[in-house]
Amino acid sequence: MTSKTEWLNQDPGLAKTLPSKYFYDEAIYEVEKQKIFLYGWQLVGHKSELSKPGQYMVTELFDQSVITACAKDGTVHAFHNVCQHRGNRLVSERRGQNNGLFVCRYHRWCYESTGQLRAAPRSERIRKFNPREIQCPSVRVEEYFGFYFINLDHNAVPMAEMYPGADETIRGTYPDLDSLKLIDEQDVIVPANWKVIMDNSIEGYHFSLSGPCHVELGRLIDFDGYKLTARDKWWTYIAPSNLKVRDPYGVELSDEPDPHDKFFNIGLWPNNTFYHFPFSKFFATFVMIPTGPEESILRFGYYCSQNPPSHVTQASMRWMNESLGPEDIELNISTQKGLRSMGYDQGRYMIDDDRSNESEHLVHHFHKLVYQSIHGE
Repeated sequence: MTSKTEWLNQDPGLAKTLPSKYFYDEAIYEVEKQKIFLYGWQLVGHKSELSKPGQYMVTELFDQSVITACAKDGTVHAFHNVCQHRGNRLVSERRGQNNGLFVCRYHRWCYESTGQLRAAPRSERIRKFNPREIQCPSVRVEEYFGFYFINLDHNAVPMAEMYPGADETIRGTYPDLDSLKLIDEQDVIVPANWKVIMDNSIEGYHFSLSGPCHVELGRLIDFDGYKLTARDKWWTYIAPSNLKVRDPYGVELSDEPDPHDKFFNIGLWPNNTFYHFPFSKFFATFVMIPTGPEESILRFGYYCSQNPPSHVTQASMRWMNESLGPEDIELNISTQKGLRSMGYDQGRYMIDDDRSNESEHLVHHFHKLVYQSIHGE
């Protein structure tokens, strides 16, 4: 490539991939932090986790930490996780519940669930000290299809405008989103760039080629009906379940499957994915959180409206955690190593004219979003 514009304007069917440096270069990573993540919507959690006064969740992004909390009146607020006295962090755990007050462990400054300072020891002796004038700076927070998201940019485009139609698409497939409860959340550290992980998740080319778990996933769905669809800042990859299967995840089905059951995945730019496995009743989150140019945290969250979850649902979550997930992670790791090779710089997208179930057009679409964000094209 001789110029940025030439890469961006390639014919997708003839296009070459992003140069390998985009997956390990420190300078590019620093630009991504500023231009993609510090101005992007980041998942916090489901609204059921912030439905009672005193409930809170903490979201970490690089060196930034944000508290999202439910106040006494039931409203949800987000604010920077930092005491306004000397900069100590107020909370270290991922989630919890308190009496509606956050107390700094250093000097016991006490904040309400809105981020407003309520009291500070010895403040009555300090001239012109008014606790009501001190507030942890607020952070933009929105609820979207039953989940809360934050954005460090107060001027960010609202989610309904950034992802038009995504709410209706998700609710059309999974209508009981509002009644979900958290079952489990796991963080896995992976030595791979966040884009390597995203790329792997948004193409079906490797399903029948890369390992036994992916072959099994292909068996559980009607692969001929698998469709990968790019919008602007969101995308879907969806397939009908293979209703001939009677033993998904090694568990015999006791009831007739829902004829409308799907393998459902939806991605929201830049790094949020939500999915549903065939025959299961869970709704899951899959978030790629960059921690370095060549390291990411994968946050797997599992939610369900059933209590307890069905045997098939429990088996599907185990299969993801113990089989399919590890198989994907090994591919992520080996790809990251290969991108460092002196023998590789750019490959060829496998994009067919029909944008079929094995086409890599979603990878190309995602890479264009990355490229445009970095270079301001």
